[in-house]
Amino acid sequence: MDFNRLGRSGLHVPALSFGAGTFGGSGPLFGAWGDTGVEQARRMVDMALDAGMSMFDTADVYSDGASEEVLGAALKGRRDRALISTKAGLPTGGDANGAGASRLHLVRAVEAALRRLGTDRIDLFQLHAFDARTPVEETLAALDDLVRAGKVRYVGASNYAGWQLMKTLDAAERHGRPRFAAHQVYYSLVGRDYEWDLMPLGLDQGVGALVWSPLGWGRLTGRIGRGRPVPEGSRLHRTAQFGPPVEDEALYDVVDALEAVGAETSRTVPQIAINWLLRRPTVASVIVGARDEEQLAQNLGAVGWELEPEQIARLDEASAQTPPYPHYPYARQEGFARLNPPAVPVA
Repeated sequence: MDFNRLGRSGLHVPALSFGAGTFGGSGPLFGAWGDTGVEQARRMVDMALDAGMSMFDTADVYSDGASEEVLGAALKGRRDRALISTKAGLPTGGDANGAGASRLHLVRAVEAALRRLGTDRIDLFQLHAFDARTPVEETLAALDDLVRAGKVRYVGASNYAGWQLMKTLDAAERHGRPRFAAHQVYYSLVGRDYEWDLMPLGLDQGVGALVWSPLGWGRLTGRIGRGRPVPEGSRLHRTAQFGPPVEDEALYDVVDALEAVGAETSRTVPQIAINWLLRRPTVASVIVGARDEEQLAQNLGAVGWELEPEQIARLDEASAQTPPYPHYPYARQEGFARLNPPAVPVA
């Protein structure tokens, strides 16, 4: 397993991280992903650690905290071998202070997460969403207190727009507060919007990307393709409303290219899709989930090899999207691109 530096921080993270969204799964979204209990979670953690996949990502909203509880139990006795990444900020209670990035909520959220995880520190604590109601200065002061208390080692964000991330980074710089090392983002071969604003920002400001849903919300599994619609029993029928939309024809173009590369490399569609992401600028780690040991073993097969440049170019072309204004001229017109070339050239 390769390790990458997380943004400008001194922390190194594995190229693949384990997404614990299936642990303790319940409810319409997480219950559809899986309902892994402690014993199976422990076996999967064993596999992950043995393969060098030493970072585990969760959140307080995953099955109302059950994901953190199962992960903590599965890591018992080997906590020092693992990096724990969790998130808070989305609503977890009915009261007015049960969400957001206020000092009150963040302190409560961290203390509750530590109890559920059965640990004394969180290696990477991320704000799950931008809270426009709370001054960023208050949020950063609270994160500073948590870092100084030793309860949190590094901080980051998830699902921020470019201006929200830059506003927070600037405030951290001006006030001497902890700086976001990571931004957890959606990025896949069928969802390349990350490249338009957030990737250039990450390059410029030294913020590493942790990629969620690298298989396009379950669409790049190899079971869906041209002439192969979503299978009857697929969780997509129940969960598509929660994830990023994808046009059928765009999906089929990408799957066609993935299957062609798969025939050349003897790799599966998911393995190729994940490997492609590992070569992209700013990407520090790709978060992969698994319902069982077999699926985890398949995902681990995404590392330890490299796509050929020509294969990458074909995947780039098949997945290329025309960016919106004001990005379009910089991506398509030489005069604009000379002044501000895109982080990843558009095919």
